[in-house]
Amino acid sequence: MSVGVLLGQVGTPEAPTPRAVRAYLARFLSDRRIVDYPAWLWQPLLRGVILPFRARRSARLYQRIWTAEGSPLLVESERQRAALQVALGAGYRVVLGMAYAGPTFEKAIDDLLADGIDDVIVLPMFPQYSSATTASVYDAVFASATDRAGSARRLVPTLRCVQPYYDHPGYIDALRKRIEDTIAAGDPPDHVVLTFHGLPERYVNDGDPYRVHCNRTVDALTAAMQWRPSDYTVAFQSRFGPEKWLGPSTAEILKGLNARGVTRPLVVAPGFTTDCLETLDELGNEGREEFAEGGGEPSRYRICPCLNDQPEWIQAMVQLVSAPKMS
Repeated sequence: MSVGVLLGQVGTPEAPTPRAVRAYLARFLSDRRIVDYPAWLWQPLLRGVILPFRARRSARLYQRIWTAEGSPLLVESERQRAALQVALGAGYRVVLGMAYAGPTFEKAIDDLLADGIDDVIVLPMFPQYSSATTASVYDAVFASATDRAGSARRLVPTLRCVQPYYDHPGYIDALRKRIEDTIAAGDPPDHVVLTFHGLPERYVNDGDPYRVHCNRTVDALTAAMQWRPSDYTVAFQSRFGPEKWLGPSTAEILKGLNARGVTRPLVVAPGFTTDCLETLDELGNEGREEFAEGGGEPSRYRICPCLNDQPEWIQAMVQLVSAPKMS
């Protein structure tokens, strides 16, 4: 019998419209893994204040990156799925699922069970564990595997989850190759910004190992690249809400680069394996604007693409689903 491989992503709106983005954000921001304020406090604020304004703004941002094929996250994730299927061969069936919008985990489980596959390896597409990403995928996958349309499934597949792979040799080597290819395609950078998605400091203080995992990735990657500490800066992006988040802020780092004498920055997002709004627009468009705001020349600002369906990353994924390190 074949083994199922379920690639887990957070999700993406169905269209770059305020209505579709609002529906996506309503599900995303209602997850207690994402925002853990009490519902009586958070939901009125979310529904009455945040969604009406944030949905319109986010829709405009999605419109800047949307392609003829659709959402970049969905397009690139499907390419990853197809490439991994070819690499793994007929002994595996690779499917894609998303927690909040896009192809659902419920349909992914349905498809596997319909093919007689009840042994499923879950690969969250997040190298560094966070309760807001990896754990959200766990929640959604296990809920979909045990229930369907509100009813208990008679056959619940065996689920095995790939453990966080923040310093896995294959992942680090794929990052190294992607960065080297990007550097070779243009002027060599005089400084590198390694940016990770942000997280409230409170989550880390409560036991989330995300910051530790990010540090382990930085240590492994900078060793592979043979960078000195002066060659790079680590920062955290995508702040949301009034709480104190992990720092320093990517936006503030980018604004201050020119004053530090950095004229040719390269921005790398090791925590994102697939290009999406946060990489293509927040780093690609807004990041360039922030660098220019600090006096930098926008044309000299460069961003490294995510791993996407790069062959070295696909081979790393093969290693991850074939290895015994699972939970």
